[in-house]
Amino acid sequence: MTVPNDADQSRPDQPRPLPEPPAGAGVPLPSDALIVLPVRNIVLFPGTVMPVSIGPASIAAAQQAVREERQVGVFLQRDSEATAPGPDGLHWVGTLANIVRYITAPDNTHHVVCQGVQRVRLLGFLPGAPFLAARFAQIPEPAGRSPEIEARFLHLQSQAIETLQLIPQAPQELIAAFQSATSPSALADLATAYMDVSPAEKQEILETIDLVARMDKVSRLLAQRIEVLRLSQEIGRQTRASLDGRQREALLREQMATIQRELGESDGKAQEVAELTQAIAKAKMPPEVESQARKELRRYERTPEAAGESGMIRTYLDWLVELPWALPEEKPIDIAAARRILDADHYGLEKIKNRIIEFLAVRKLAPQGKAPILCFAGPPGVGKTSLGQSIARALDRPFVRISLGGVHDEAEIRGHRRTYIGALPGNIIQAIKKAGARNCVMMLDEIDKMGRGIQGDPSAAMLEVLDPEQNGTFRDNYLGVPFDLSRVVFIATANMLDTIPGPLRDRMEIISLAGYTEGEKLQIARRYLVRRQLEANGLTPEQAEIDDAALTAIIRGYTREAGVRNLEREIGQALRHAAVRIAEGSAEHVHIGAEDLASVLGPPRFENEVAMRTSIPGVATGLAWTPVGGDILFIEATRAPGRGALILTGQLGDVMRESAQAAMTLVKSRAASLGIDPALFEKNDIHVHVPAGATPKDGPSAGVAMFMALVSLLKDRTIRSDTAMTGEISLRGLVLPVGGIKEKVVAAAAAGVTRVMLPARNRRDFDDIPQDARNLLEFVWLEQVDDAIAAALEGAPV
Repeated sequence: MTVPNDADQSRPDQPRPLPEPPAGAGVPLPSDALIVLPVRNIVLFPGTVMPVSIGPASIAAAQQAVREERQVGVFLQRDSEATAPGPDGLHWVGTLANIVRYITAPDNTHHVVCQGVQRVRLLGFLPGAPFLAARFAQIPEPAGRSPEIEARFLHLQSQAIETLQLIPQAPQELIAAFQSATSPSALADLATAYMDVSPAEKQEILETIDLVARMDKVSRLLAQRIEVLRLSQEIGRQTRASLDGRQREALLREQMATIQRELGESDGKAQEVAELTQAIAKAKMPPEVESQARKELRRYERTPEAAGESGMIRTYLDWLVELPWALPEEKPIDIAAARRILDADHYGLEKIKNRIIEFLAVRKLAPQGKAPILCFAGPPGVGKTSLGQSIARALDRPFVRISLGGVHDEAEIRGHRRTYIGALPGNIIQAIKKAGARNCVMMLDEIDKMGRGIQGDPSAAMLEVLDPEQNGTFRDNYLGVPFDLSRVVFIATANMLDTIPGPLRDRMEIISLAGYTEGEKLQIARRYLVRRQLEANGLTPEQAEIDDAALTAIIRGYTREAGVRNLEREIGQALRHAAVRIAEGSAEHVHIGAEDLASVLGPPRFENEVAMRTSIPGVATGLAWTPVGGDILFIEATRAPGRGALILTGQLGDVMRESAQAAMTLVKSRAASLGIDPALFEKNDIHVHVPAGATPKDGPSAGVAMFMALVSLLKDRTIRSDTAMTGEISLRGLVLPVGGIKEKVVAAAAAGVTRVMLPARNRRDFDDIPQDARNLLEFVWLEQVDDAIAAALEGAPV
């Protein structure tokens, strides 16, 4: 039984007055005609008052009834979805009612408050009316009260009162109404009106004229309701003491779901299961995976929707059916088109392009073979990531990028186990899903910047991913089933190889990208950067241009980097200056030359200071390797009266300090042959300093430069200002090979040096040096430090 209250009535706060009828709206009806109001899901009984919502088709009928103070007939529709039912769409037994109030709500919906008077039966509808009107016959209530009726009346009265007493917070007014009832017919109608049964059951009782049969039907419905309420109270008493709020909510939801299933209202989960079954069949999973998916689907079907595990299983099944298990049809690789794409996207990098073409050729000839894992290593801004995008274009496959910088949790690679709330697969599986293809090109960006935390070592988890012998059965912790990664084209990028663990580095083929020479930067700026910045700043080539002299001046005086990112920023700043002039209307075409840069970009930030730094004895120019490319390095040595101490400054690392000590020992051991007075070492302290003291420096490759700085200082002879050098020295005077030759030589050419002295055992690296740098430099190969003295020291003492 439902208990009416203010909220159930849906009454608007303020009733609105009845609107004026439009011209010609009123239609005269015979005095014995009845205006019919069809209603949905509501049955009005005699003696009850109830608000009724009326549809657009019944508004005119209700308004005319109010104006003429007519009674209306309230009849239940057979189809609750119909908006304008005809005579065949109504039950022909209804209730004659008085309209107590007509209400127009603020949302422009119309309601009438009706008071039921008597049962009526329709005899026939009147044609020609703009709304339903019919002739009718009143159904009189049975008269007389036999002992049989009296007994049923008392039983029905006690049942109604007991039902209300079982309902929490039942209104006392309604209980009093049942207690004061005197008519058996009115009691039966009142109990049915407020009982929680379907409209069809209420209509059946309305159509039951015989009083005994009517009271028996109402009594049976009340008995069922009393049994449900008693059972609910018993279950509540048994479980209330042991269940907390969350468990009680789950139980109530389960009860609600059970009731919905009994009423045929809960077919949503069955539809979900059917859709998932169809999705599993279409996903083309391997047999092992499909078996696991169907097992989890059966679990999901048995798990109540209110259980927390239901959502976890559904999320897991969604991941399984959305992953691309089947290998798509691979398009044939066009080597000539791939070469054109690489040439269009990148200038220079010939060896890199040739290696990529070899890689693509092998993939074309052996599609099922195990492809190597390429790792592009080099300073920032040289095009590592864009090379991966070009490979994806050449292969015509989806490209997806994973940033590994700062990843310190092993679960970021392998995923979390499903036992954890909010668990997800790792980045590898997520990227595969995003790409939508099992043979995508996956860029593992900044693989050298993975960390290690208390959650595990992600670089160890990458060992399986990047091993062609193992990644065919990669197992993510969340999925719990193997996923084949062997068709994924993995490309990694790194700035430094030292921070990559040895086993992981061993699984990759390292392809080094050095910095660009001045000529290469000019070509890149002319072909790509200027056009890109013109588009970014809303300009066209007809509105603004930068000549080659200005680009060369920007490269030499405003940037000093291995890549071209800062170069692009400076070009963008120059073009923004032009954009301002064009937007103001002060110019239609702006030409930026080298003479305009000082006013646009300010004075040059870098200058060639090699000649100035090396114009005195004790200063040597070395070559250094940094994570962002090569650089020139100045070694300064001076002496002061003292006791023969060696002072080293400039934030030197342990290896570099040892190189300085080795150079000092070598100079002392060869003092006689070099013509140096040994007393200088006893009466003077020698101070070796490497400028840019805020920058940490380490490595053995400055040994030759330190030795030459000491020899220059003690012999009082300057070192040639156009010469830079690198190499490690031994105590026997040998010059040993070092790394980073390509980057160091490129930096020397960019700094204006014309001669470089390199270890003779580094001749094998000569082919890696760009041709532009070779054309600008003279190479001197050193076997021993004596070769360096002969090649670098100027003639007479200063």
